[in-house]
This record gives sequence, structure tokens and C-alpha cells, in this order.
Amino acid sequence: MDASIPETVGATSTTKQASTPSGVEIKPRNRSHDIAAALQQDWLDDNAFLTAVFNGMSITFPAGEKFFIDSVRHYRQDITDPVLQEHVRGFCGQEGFHRREHQIYNETLCAARGYDLQKLEGKLTRRLAWAQKNLSPIQNLAITVAIEHFTAVLSELLLSSDSVMDKAHSSMRELWRWHAAEEMEHKSVAFDVFLAVGGTEKLRIFVMRRATFLIALELTRALIYILRKDGKLFNLKLWFKGLAGLFGKQGAFSGGLQPYKEFYTEGFHPWQQDTRHLLTEWASEDAIEFA
Repeated sequence: MDASIPETVGATSTTKQASTPSGVEIKPRNRSHDIAAALQQDWLDDNAFLTAVFNGMSITFPAGEKFFIDSVRHYRQDITDPVLQEHVRGFCGQEGFHRREHQIYNETLCAARGYDLQKLEGKLTRRLAWAQKNLSPIQNLAITVAIEHFTAVLSELLLSSDSVMDKAHSSMRELWRWHAAEEMEHKSVAFDVFLAVGGTEKLRIFVMRRATFLIALELTRALIYILRKDGKLFNLKLWFKGLAGLFGKQGAFSGGLQPYKEFYTEGFHPWQQDTRHLLTEWASEDAIEFA
């Protein structure tokens, strides 16, 4: 991101600002996960490539979630709708627990497999610090809105009936699906705040284009580092199998392109992608596991 991002805004709304469906509760769940043993192995389908992709994704979460919380909290005094105010509190609570659990995840992973956590997360941390220092609050909120859409799309894939997480170690499946469910619950909160304080379609679409490139860059960088440290970077068979496992017909990210592209349509809103049935299914499973 850079300071050339357009900063046009509209009028701040004083009417109803929250749009999360009334049946969806944004509930922070203070969970801990016993994942140390799983992180010592290729925990996703016994596949080193897929495991590295999701481990690399986890590396980005703590710094990212702090950034999201900060960008939304900046506007808490501008929210006039008490329902959205409550949703912001739920959003920050959920992201705070996600940040903590993925920090533990990342530290445990790096200790077990000899990765340098500071090297892995350093560039992203510096990039987000630069954004907070040099971009305006509405631009930083637009970045949050864009990345929250990525997590919403990923969450839908991870909670679906044919999710790649069904092939994961049980403790890792539990962690990633818990995270996905809460991301889905709060998927419109940052978006609603953005609209409430005057964020425009021009800004959110412009930022999404930048964010897409930077997210792909960051995840690729983490993947290459992990595979290099594991001595598998130049294993072409692993790459072919891994890319098929991500983007092939039954791949982990198969089906994600269309919901991602909908973000660019005029009048887009996260809940036009109605995923409440996935939350209902997850809640039923979760109730059994945590009974």
C-alpha cells in the first residue's frame, strides 16, 4: 500500500449501520488448542506442500489481526448504531483470541521445525507498521475490509462439506474450523464500519487490487522459506501435487475465485454471500465436541 491510495469519502450515516443477520451471533470463544504434536509433522493430508501453505498463512495472522483490530477500533466513537457497536466489540474479541492462538501456533511451529519466526513475519510486520504510520485511518480500514473478504472466502471453503480440513490432524482441523467460523460470523463488521464512516466503493476496490498482490506475495514468500528449510524447495513432484491440491478440481481453494471476484461488483456486501447454513452445521458439530 502507499499514500497514493484515493481517499474519497461520502457522508457518515446516522441510521442503522449493522448488517449482520439477526440470527448470527458474533461470539468470542476463548479456546486453546493442543497442537504441538501435530505441528511436528505434515499435519494436512500428510502433504508437505499443503501443510506449508497453511503454516505460512498462520504466520501472517498475529500481525494482521492486530492491524485489523486497530483499524476498526479507531472509528468506535463514530459508530452511532448500538448494534454495530456491539458487533465491533465481538469482532475485536474474536480477533484477539485468534491472534493469541496463532502466536502460540507460530512459536510452537518454529521451535519444532527450526524456522526463524522473526525472519518469517518481519517483512509483514514492517509493512503494516508503515501503513499505520503513513496511510490515513480510512485507508487502513479499507485494507482490513479487503483482507477480511479473503478470510471470509477461505472460511467458506474450510467449513464446507468437502473441506480440505477433513484430511487434517484432528487438533488442527478443530483450530482452523473454529477460526473460520468466527471469521464468518464477523465477516461484515469491518465492512459495515467502513460504510458507516464514509468509505467508498472506489477506495475499497482500489485497495483490494493492491491487497491481492501483497497477500499473494507474502504467502509465496512464507511458502518458499518453509520448503527451503524443510529441504523440499526443488522437489518438482511435490510442487505439482501441491498446486493441484490447492487449485485443482478438488483442491483446497477450488470454488474460491467466484466469491472473491464478487467483491469488485457495484453494491457488493459480504452477506450477499449467505453462508449461515455453514455456521449452523459447524455449531452443531462444535456443540458435540465441546459438550
